[in-house]
Amino acid sequence: MALTSTMLRFVIDLSDIDRGKYEKIELRVARHPSESSPYLLARLIAYCLNLTEGIAFTGGIDSPDEPAIWVRDLTGVLLMWIDVGNPAAKRLHKASKAAKQVRVYTYRDPKILLDEIGSEKVHRAEAIELFALAPSFISDLEQTLARDNAWQLLFTDGELSITANGQSLATELVAFTGQSSR
Repeated sequence: MALTSTMLRFVIDLSDIDRGKYEKIELRVARHPSESSPYLLARLIAYCLNLTEGIAFTGGIDSPDEPAIWVRDLTGVLLMWIDVGNPAAKRLHKASKAAKQVRVYTYRDPKILLDEIGSEKVHRAEAIELFALAPSFISDLEQTLARDNAWQLLFTDGELSITANGQSLATELVAFTGQSSR
């Protein structure tokens, strides 16, 4: 008997000051049985920080040829490929050819991914944006995870603050492009 996905509900008050985006988001997120909590949380944070018209979760782990999240325009053109974790350089090469913009949100050591991108042939490697979430932040956020979740997410000047189910957490979102930090 196959295990089924677990549905988690999130009500998120988003304040992305850098982009001037202030919205209340209500999401029902399917968590695949093999999806780790850190992956789920990074996927959800990536969705919030890239909220725009045409954004959608994909089939995720069930669809290995798709990113975790994508942004498409009204004609279906893939504008942004958003991946989570430490995707292989070969996958990023494909993503860079398929989408105008590629972003990766990792909760692991970003140096591993940067080294792999630097040692492999990756189309437009210098344009790939990598955002590193501190593993301790993700671990602390994981402790607040429930079936029904209420978040207040604030992002400004590279600082990410989330109040999750009454617990406040903060971290720096470190950004890299190609092989350099910014």
